[in-house]
Amino acid sequence: MTAASWPAPFAATPLDATVTIPASKSLTNRYLVLAALAAGPSRLRAPLQSRDSDLMVGALRALGSGIEEVPGTGSVPDLAVTPIPAGHAVHTAVDCGLAGTVMRFVPPIAALLRGAVAFDGDPAARVRPMAPVLAALRGLGVRVEGGTDGFMPFTVHGTGTVAGGHVAIDAGGSSQFISALLLAAARFEGGLHLEHTGTSVPSIDHISMTVKVLRSLGVRVDDSTPNHWIVEPGPIAAFDVQLEQDLSNAGPFLAAALATRGTVRIPHWPADTTQVGDKWRTILPQLGATVTLEDGVLTVTGGPQILGAELSDTSELAPSVAALCALASTPSRLRGIAHLRGHETDRLAALVAEINALGGDAVETEDGLIINPAPLHGGLFHSYEDHRMATAGAIIGLAVPGVEVENIATTAKTMPDFPHMWADMLAQTAAVGTAGRG
Repeated sequence: MTAASWPAPFAATPLDATVTIPASKSLTNRYLVLAALAAGPSRLRAPLQSRDSDLMVGALRALGSGIEEVPGTGSVPDLAVTPIPAGHAVHTAVDCGLAGTVMRFVPPIAALLRGAVAFDGDPAARVRPMAPVLAALRGLGVRVEGGTDGFMPFTVHGTGTVAGGHVAIDAGGSSQFISALLLAAARFEGGLHLEHTGTSVPSIDHISMTVKVLRSLGVRVDDSTPNHWIVEPGPIAAFDVQLEQDLSNAGPFLAAALATRGTVRIPHWPADTTQVGDKWRTILPQLGATVTLEDGVLTVTGGPQILGAELSDTSELAPSVAALCALASTPSRLRGIAHLRGHETDRLAALVAEINALGGDAVETEDGLIINPAPLHGGLFHSYEDHRMATAGAIIGLAVPGVEVENIATTAKTMPDFPHMWADMLAQTAAVGTAGRG
């Protein structure tokens, strides 16, 4: 075992556990951005505490927003946010780390200020695409220094206002390009008419989330014409919101039920949500699981075997889905996920490399993966500094002895306590078994 690897726990018996998941990263960072632009002070209750959310807090503080931890009723502090003062002048730098929401959502805010804001991040972040956001800002009259290759680093030179108007981009590489512009658009003098010129937009659920959150804060958004979003100028209402748990991060724990032929329960599952992770309720039955949602508790029980399936547009859920497909008894095909090549790593290439290194049979297609049944064996599963790759390795390790995950600490991006939560899930099963024998 190398010093940086984590022995993935192997489950010798079916799981029987209840797991509570921290708050949604997608919602936490959207609400943080909107709180910084709002008409008055706001409060985020039980937000996510993770590297991505910490980076967003740091970025918005650097731009002039006041963000303070205050006691809450949950296990983590609430965040009290005062907006960036109108006409605020800055000369600062923003560390984006490897957070796509920071590197894409914050530059349009910087454009609304007076002064220069430099953006950079981790080495791996310098290969994450930024071109559509930078092109849109330039198209709206904002001066952007650097970034001509479509990547960080770059500097946004704001004049205190953005005129707004019509701008066209190809957002085929990430839905975040659209969300980034929509979140700030109400503060543009003329609002924004954003047009997507590509063939399709990946992760459309994340755009729907952005639109719903904006509307809940009084922003008028017209998305009635496909590939067009029109945001009227106006104030963003201050708010006090309880954050939903991260349903995408619930995925590895739900997948654990299938990998072990056991049962995992997630309480506080929202009945109505815009999170892409709600797709687990339709994905997992296709892989042979029984899924129920009663009284806010989502219960997943694995079948006698994991079934392969043809699935489309699994978005950020794809690494966990692929891990289950590698354990399946029949072939699987995942479509509509070509954009995963531009995430924290090229997730399609990484999944193929790591599944096959453990004896699997996975191949890339133009827009996804084909995974055929094959007997897996132990070995080192590389994470590529990608939290969802790390959790994919943990899922496989439940069913395959001897799997080690390289750099499990990368899960701190959205779930800092993942190794402890994973161990606790297995410990609950052991406790149930001990009680039964007593």
